[in-house]
Amino acid sequence: MGTNNLFFLEVIEWFDDAGMQVAHRIPESGSGEIKYGAQLIVRDSQAGVFFYNGKAHDAFGPGRHTLTTANIPLLTKILSVPWGLTSPLRAEVYFVNMKVFPNLKWGTKDPVAFKDSQLGLIRLRAFGMFNVRVTQPVLFINSLVGTDKVYPVEQLEAYLSNIIVSRLNDLFGDTLDSIVNLPGRYDEMSEELIMRLQRDFSAFGLGLTALYISSITPPSDVQKAIDDRSRLSLFDDLNKLVQMKTAMAMEKAAEARGEAGAGIGMGLGLMVPHIFSQVYQTDRPRRPSPSSASCPDCRQAIPGDARFCPYCGHQIIVMDRCPSCGKNLPAHAKFCPRCGEKAGDKAPPKPCTHCGYENLPGSGYCNQCGEKLS
Repeated sequence: MGTNNLFFLEVIEWFDDAGMQVAHRIPESGSGEIKYGAQLIVRDSQAGVFFYNGKAHDAFGPGRHTLTTANIPLLTKILSVPWGLTSPLRAEVYFVNMKVFPNLKWGTKDPVAFKDSQLGLIRLRAFGMFNVRVTQPVLFINSLVGTDKVYPVEQLEAYLSNIIVSRLNDLFGDTLDSIVNLPGRYDEMSEELIMRLQRDFSAFGLGLTALYISSITPPSDVQKAIDDRSRLSLFDDLNKLVQMKTAMAMEKAAEARGEAGAGIGMGLGLMVPHIFSQVYQTDRPRRPSPSSASCPDCRQAIPGDARFCPYCGHQIIVMDRCPSCGKNLPAHAKFCPRCGEKAGDKAPPKPCTHCGYENLPGSGYCNQCGEKLS
């Protein structure tokens, strides 16, 4: 398949033998002199994006398509003498793999900061996998691929992993009070995370088909503290643990013979009324402390275990696009028809006023220190 020959028309097609390329440019060396009448063959699992004179001219689905350019065999070469026999009418085709790319890995390279209500500021590591596919090939080429001749799935995986980790940090801050309450919530958090990531992925012409959280782990010292807390949870409090050990000692003393055993038994017998009084007091039901929670919407005082506000119903547990409002932009648009923002501008990163770290646009919590972003 030649794209710079003198006489013959091109037949342009592409096979991904390894299945690990998301996009591939023809010709790989750069742009070519694709001639009028060239044939483009697109498979069922592909899309073809035709660039002509530097702009995306059209997107083609499965089938055989005839490309239209101003490059005429031999005649164009003669007319391009002033440019060193190189036609200025440049063209290239990007093939986009439209299949689902499964089992892509995501995870934290560095632990993310999380303010735990019970354990304080801790660092968490999280890992999982996700499935993704291209839904808008032209938008994908213009926003991520650019002029790369090959865009491998490894490069896409690495970039999307950073976005997932950043949005996961926001999810922790909004919905998670303490990692002590984390077990059993992986499925719920995965569904919530998918909803938060849809806009980020769709801005690049991608669709997130599935996402799974494999593990969320704190540092080893925090894990030890949680294990110690779990052991103590077998008892109502430390006093009951002491009482149980005292009762066991009384049993052993009763089995002892002689005057020493009798003396120990007499001393423990004097302690029995105090022990049982403590057991009675610790077994009495505790009165719940008054709630100090308030609805984030109407600011009314609400019960601490409320899932919806009883006053306003607010839920307590909670080819290009405009970078500001997400509106789809018409071809060659210079300004957004909805909000008026300049189409070429990209949303700036969101800096943390506490540590200065630059987070993704729209982030709610700093990925470095865990502080809430203003």
